Amino acid sequence: MFDEVRKEQGSPATYRKIVGRLMPLLMLIYVVSFIDRTNIGVAKLQFTKDLGFTEAAYGFGSGIFYLGYILLEIPSNIYLARTGVRKTLLRIMVLWGLCCAAMSFMSQAWHFYGLRFLLGAAEAGLFPGMLLYLSYWIPPGRHARNTAMFMASIPIAGILGGPLAGLIMHNLGGVYGLAGWQWLFALEGLPAVILGVVAYLYLQDGPAQCGWLSREEKLSIAADLASQPRNDVMRRHDSLGSLLAEPRFYAVAFLGCALMVSVSALFLWVPTLIKYTGVKDVVDIGLLSILPFIVGLVGQWANARHSDRTMERRWHAAVPALIAGSAWPALPLTAGHTVPAMLVITVAAAGTLSAMGPFWSLPATLLSKTTRASGIALITTVAGAGNFFSPILVGWLATRTGSLVIGQHYFGAVLMLGAIFLIIGARPSQAGDAIDNGLLRSRAAQP
Repeated sequence: MFDEVRKEQGSPATYRKIVGRLMPLLMLIYVVSFIDRTNIGVAKLQFTKDLGFTEAAYGFGSGIFYLGYILLEIPSNIYLARTGVRKTLLRIMVLWGLCCAAMSFMSQAWHFYGLRFLLGAAEAGLFPGMLLYLSYWIPPGRHARNTAMFMASIPIAGILGGPLAGLIMHNLGGVYGLAGWQWLFALEGLPAVILGVVAYLYLQDGPAQCGWLSREEKLSIAADLASQPRNDVMRRHDSLGSLLAEPRFYAVAFLGCALMVSVSALFLWVPTLIKYTGVKDVVDIGLLSILPFIVGLVGQWANARHSDRTMERRWHAAVPALIAGSAWPALPLTAGHTVPAMLVITVAAAGTLSAMGPFWSLPATLLSKTTRASGIALITTVAGAGNFFSPILVGWLATRTGSLVIGQHYFGAVLMLGAIFLIIGARPSQAGDAIDNGLLRSRAAQP
């Protein structure tokens, strides 16, 4: 009977303990990774001029990061499932930190392309690996709020990364003969190496290996993970072949692609867009870039909490994506005006980030335990493919037209199409509706 839904055996205190022990370090890791992959957005204001790069060259270097990322994403997540998160994070973080620091020595376009590719290859598997790792500890009914907490790393990276990059480039430019952008890459690459060692020493590969949970807590977590039903838009798939034969998988993956395209646009192009409004100082540009991410952080958490309370994911992901999709094409109308431009950018950021928690709660519910590692990586790989082509396309268009207007319309169109595809193409099956209704009735009956 779908109505007979078991309550979680693990107490709220148990899951608060887990979140308190794991989430700060996981979030710090992802904050550093996102700063290191997107700091070129601010560095671009200097190094493209110093090195004579066109917008097309910048776009190609930005996008080729994701080629390395998607080629190794599935193997990396399979490796994590087999060997554990500690060894995987040590490998990923040390390599990506060194690649980021090495960018301070680039002088030719092919240096830029090669190091960005290697940075993506080194970081491959980090995001799907973190989603997989959290699924070892957190039952499905708590996914959206905890996924949103982890995904808050993205706006936090935006809040910290822009001002930090501006201060480094402004204050250290010329020290020891190095440009500000060179100091930026060198200084922001080293924390990843240190964090890789910390993660290896601090984390455990799963609840069974940790010494800070009691035997009763471990048993209750295992029972929750094994018995709690999933509010799916699809049935669970026990093989990747069956998942690939499921049309609704592609509707989910397309919105994932659209969301990641919009997130990358926020980091890679917003500093340039702010500069186009008339703001010239790199420190001011960095400070202004904080606002969209602060609002996005609040919206992200509020939307995820509501998604968990209602146990609904599809509309909680699609509606914010539609809002963000309508904001991007409105941005050219604010050209040359800083205040209205910042308001529109903030709406685009808030919509994009608010969709993240509910959306990225879906992959763990689609797959059985045996296919979860490769399945989550497959969805993020499909989502990341758009990030390979989009910066290249937008950079080429900007070089040909002399503006980013067409690119902004492109970001909006991709988001709106992704949201529409999810609404139409990922409607719950009858079984999914029954599970959703059972969960809602069960929760309504709980005190």
